[in-house]
Amino acid sequence: MSAEKTELPRPLDGVRVVEMGQLIAGPFAGCVLAYFGAEVVKIEPPGSGDALRNWRVLKDGTSLWWRSLGRNKKSVSVNLRSEQGRDIVKRLAVQSDVLIENFRPGTLEKWGLDPEALKAENPGLIVARISGYGQTGPCAARPGFASVCEGFGGFRYLNGFPGQPPVRPNLSLGDTLAGLHAVIGVLLALHHRNANGAAGGQVVDVAIYESVYNMLEAVVPEFDGAGIIREPSGSTLTGIVPTNTYPCADGKFVIIGGNGDSIFRRLMTAAGRPEMAADPRLADNSGRVAHQSEVDDAISRWTAKLNSNQVLEILERAEVPCGPIYNVADMVEDPHFNARGMFEQVAVDGLELKIPAILPILKDSPGRTEWAGPEVGAHNGEILRERLGLGDEEIQMLESEGII
Repeated sequence: MSAEKTELPRPLDGVRVVEMGQLIAGPFAGCVLAYFGAEVVKIEPPGSGDALRNWRVLKDGTSLWWRSLGRNKKSVSVNLRSEQGRDIVKRLAVQSDVLIENFRPGTLEKWGLDPEALKAENPGLIVARISGYGQTGPCAARPGFASVCEGFGGFRYLNGFPGQPPVRPNLSLGDTLAGLHAVIGVLLALHHRNANGAAGGQVVDVAIYESVYNMLEAVVPEFDGAGIIREPSGSTLTGIVPTNTYPCADGKFVIIGGNGDSIFRRLMTAAGRPEMAADPRLADNSGRVAHQSEVDDAISRWTAKLNSNQVLEILERAEVPCGPIYNVADMVEDPHFNARGMFEQVAVDGLELKIPAILPILKDSPGRTEWAGPEVGAHNGEILRERLGLGDEEIQMLESEGII
């Protein structure tokens, strides 16, 4: 990061956050807030820490994913099964603006850390609660894994090919969407609290299934207004033609979006099919939908004769929206990704590790990565001394008793 960028103020400078989440949804929300300036104190179990530390690819015993998701956070290891540990969290929450948690509903209440108990001492506290099905309703008590909630929320039904089992993308999509919805909710609640002098904090209730449901575009009104259930459509988009993935001679695929009327004419002319560009049956989207197989077949036959870079060069000259399908190696090498600052470097055990930037880009108050995800309890001394005023003897006692 440049010195100039490091010195710029960030929009959440001065905001204090306690993160009690684990794995993905809550921690992703905390990661975004920390990137844009919030001081995020992450509460972790002593010893093992957040379970994500042991997920996927490990280096020197710690997940590389954790180094990204835990960035800019201050790790405090606290045994929440002990009364003294819960008291430490409560004292931190009383001094904070936001608390994030993604435990099963009822867990905070069991620990005496529910929003009402905390707001009694800190009326301005915003509590973001992320769960599978929300804090209310008949499904609230169910365990909320993103994989299950993606099905319940309607996404999995649409994701796949007709007549085949629904497909899971190789990402924890529901968790990340829930984290983003939590960030939106926290920012709205902060604005409401700060813009209305008499307003206090509030609960932000985020469900993973609802975060997925929020992405369903016209699925509900099309069903209610016309009785249409949108079905899986493979690599196409129902009712919009052509927009698809097409094979090339080099074994790669390209994405082509030629669904605008004038764009379609340019596409078919570039593909050597001027008669289709001028065909009145295909002049508008409804006509192309009626003849989708014919359109996609013609485009596929053309792309299959050329390497992917040749297809893209031809279509870019014709001003037809198109693009490659990148893997991560492609992204890291791409000049546009690099020009936009999509990769940041962090030091981990003396080595430099690329991690993704957090979006969006703010011109005058950009976020930044200051440090990689720290070791478990790395900030115990700093937070317990400076925030809670504990002395060395008291901290040593808490360590010896397994409280921290």
